[in-house]
Amino acid sequence: MYIDLLIKIKNAEAARKKALKVRFTKMDAAVVKLLEEKGFLKKSEIKGRMPKRILEIEPNPDRPIQGIKLLSKPSRRLYVGYKDIKRVKGGFGFLFLSTPKGILTDREARKEKVGGQMLFEIW
Repeated sequence: MYIDLLIKIKNAEAARKKALKVRFTKMDAAVVKLLEEKGFLKKSEIKGRMPKRILEIEPNPDRPIQGIKLLSKPSRRLYVGYKDIKRVKGGFGFLFLSTPKGILTDREARKEKVGGQMLFEIW
């Protein structure tokens, strides 16, 4: 799940690892793709074939993750409409949402006028 993925990435950055491998899921791949677009990761690759597929991730030492706030959990899911999406850290952070159009950041969701489940904030 994406929660485990985020913690592994943050720990790898703290330990100054060059790369890490995590189990592949479609949701994790979507989150990693967005993190790569936003500059938190240097590169990512999907390796292997089903059922032993893995994501190989290379953290970006130039832009480390300062903080993560997990919002939705399996026991408590939080939803928001596009009009109620707030800025994270005055616009310096990102809110990741699971929407009918896929995993989007807060800015993309406002532009697409779509709400959804709030996953986490990252800055």
